[in-house]
Amino acid sequence: MAFKIKNVHSLLIFIFIFIFIFTISQTTALITTETSTTSNTLGHWIQLQNSIGISAMHMQVMKDNKVIIFDRTDFGPSNISLSNNRCRYNPHDMALKLDCTAHSILYDITTNTLRPLTLQTDAWCSSGAVSPTGTLIQTGGFNDGYTKLRTFTPCPHNNTCDWEELQQNLSSSRWYASNQILPNGRIIVVGGRSSFSYEFVPKRLNDASFYHLRFLQLTRDSNPGEENNLYPFLHLLPTGNLFIFANRRSILFDYERNRVIREFPIIPGEEKRNYPSTGSSVMLPLNLTGKNGTEFIEVEIMICGGAFPGAFDYASKKKVFLEASSSCGRLKVSDVEPEWVMEVMPVPRVMPDMLLLPTGNVIILNGAANGTAGWENAANPVLYPVLYKPGLDNPFMKFELLAPASTPRMYHSSAVLLPDGRILVGGSNPHRLYDFQAKYPTELSLDAYYPDYLRPELDTLRPVIVAVEVVNSTLSYESLFSVSFLLREVKDVNRIRVSMVAPSFTTHSFAMNQRLLFLEVTALEEVVNSMQDQNFGEFGFGSSLGPGKIANSVYKATVRGPPSLNVAPPGYYMLFVIHVGIPSVATWVHVH
Repeated sequence: MAFKIKNVHSLLIFIFIFIFIFTISQTTALITTETSTTSNTLGHWIQLQNSIGISAMHMQVMKDNKVIIFDRTDFGPSNISLSNNRCRYNPHDMALKLDCTAHSILYDITTNTLRPLTLQTDAWCSSGAVSPTGTLIQTGGFNDGYTKLRTFTPCPHNNTCDWEELQQNLSSSRWYASNQILPNGRIIVVGGRSSFSYEFVPKRLNDASFYHLRFLQLTRDSNPGEENNLYPFLHLLPTGNLFIFANRRSILFDYERNRVIREFPIIPGEEKRNYPSTGSSVMLPLNLTGKNGTEFIEVEIMICGGAFPGAFDYASKKKVFLEASSSCGRLKVSDVEPEWVMEVMPVPRVMPDMLLLPTGNVIILNGAANGTAGWENAANPVLYPVLYKPGLDNPFMKFELLAPASTPRMYHSSAVLLPDGRILVGGSNPHRLYDFQAKYPTELSLDAYYPDYLRPELDTLRPVIVAVEVVNSTLSYESLFSVSFLLREVKDVNRIRVSMVAPSFTTHSFAMNQRLLFLEVTALEEVVNSMQDQNFGEFGFGSSLGPGKIANSVYKATVRGPPSLNVAPPGYYMLFVIHVGIPSVATWVHVH
C-alpha cells in the first residue's frame, strides 16, 4: 500500500484526529449498548443473536470480516429458510429429499447480521482450511458428503457468493478428519473414521490417491465406536514437518516422504485426548524476535482435557458420566529430547475449545466436566472459561477462571477468534435431531466473549492501526514493512509487540490451522507527538474539538516479515499491534 503525498506530517495529523473522534464515538456507542452487562477484569459475555437458525458446529473466519458457519443436512429442516424461496433437492439425503431450509449461514462481524447459504451435501463432522488466495476449501462429511470437496470464496462487494461443490472428489472417506495448510499452499487431510491415511488437496500429477498412515491404526482403540483418535491434532512445525497427535501418542512426520521421523514420549496419565474422548490442542506462539530465518525457533505444543478409559462406554450405554480430565501437557518439540510437562486446570473438561489470543495467552472454553463427546454423552457443562498464561513460571498463577457464560456449550459447539479480539461462540447440539426441550437443548444462539483487554476503560491504551505499508499489497517473507498506529495514551513504548494470527477452522474442539507469530520489531519511531493545545481548524475540527489537553502519539513500527513458508504458510493473517498487553483491532495482511 505505497502512496505519495506532499505533506506526510499533515496527513498523519489528519488521520490521527479522524481516528481519535471515531474511536471516542465508537467507545461511547459500545458503552451505551452494553449497560446491562457486567464488565470487570474477568471479561464479560454478550448474546449477539438469539437464533441464527442453525447450530454452529463448524466455523471459519474469512478475510472480509465474515464468518462461515454450518451444521449438517441429514437431520431434517433447520430454523432458517433459504432465500428467494429456493429449495435444495438431493435424492441421497437421509432426512429430506426436498429441503427449503439452510444448513449454513454467513455471519457479518461488523453489522451483526447474517444470510443463509446453500449446502448441497452433508458436511457433518467435516474439516477445512483456507487457501493462500482466501478461499475456504472444505473437505468430507457424512453419507453423500464422505468424499466431497466444497469451496467458498468471499465476495466483499456483493452478497451473491455461496457454496460450490467441486466435480472432483477426495480419494477416501473423510469423516472426522483434520486439515493443515502446508508451506506450498496445498492442504493435507489426515484420517477420518476407518480412514488410516492422508491425502493432498489439490493433488499433483505424481501424487498417489492417498497414502497409508499406520500410526492412525496403532492409535485406534479397539472398542467399537470409541476410536479415540479421530480429529487428530495437526501442527505444522517451522522445520516443515508435521506434528501429529492421536489418542495418547504423537509423531514427527515427513509427509513428503511418508516417513515417521520420530515418535515422541506418550503423554503421561491414562486420559485419551481425541474424539470421542475429546480434548484440545494448540501450538503455543512462535517468537520470532531476534530471529533472522536461520536461527533456532522454540516450538511447544499444548494439549488439555479429555476423558478416561471406558468413559465413552459408560456414557453411551449406561448414562454414567465419568469425570473428565483436568490435566494439560506441554511438549517442547524443538528440544533434542522432549519431555511432557504436566499441569492441572482449575476444573476438569472434555470437549474444550482452545484459542490463541492476540496477546499470546490461551483461552480454554466450552465443554463439560463429565462424560465424552457423542449423543447425550456428557453432563455438567463448564461455564467458566480459563485464561492460560504460558509465559508465567508460577504454576498457581498460570490458570485464571474468567467470567462464566450463561449458555452451556456441549457437543457440537465451536469458537473462533475475531479480528476485533472478541471470541465468537456458538453451537451445542448433543442430539440426533434439533431438541429444544432437552436438559441440554440444541443451541442456535451466538455469543461473544469480551476478554479483559476489551474493557472500555482501557481504550486510551489501545493501539489503532492507521496504515500497513507493504509492496503490492503483499507481505513478503523476511522483508521489512511498516505499521503506523495511533496511541491516545502512551504507557510503555518498550511493551509494543506485533502479532500475526492465522484464522482457524474450528469444529469438535480443534481449531485447525491456528498459529500465532510474534514478529520482530526492528525500529519504532514517534511520527506525531504531544498534540496538546493544537489548533486543527485547517482540517475543520477546530470548532468541534475546541482547546484541549490531549497527549496522543502516532508511531511507526518497522517490522520484519516471517522468515519462511514453513513458519508462516501463505495466506491471509490478522495483524495486531499490542501495547502493554492490549491489542488493536486487527488488519488483514496477505502473506505470500
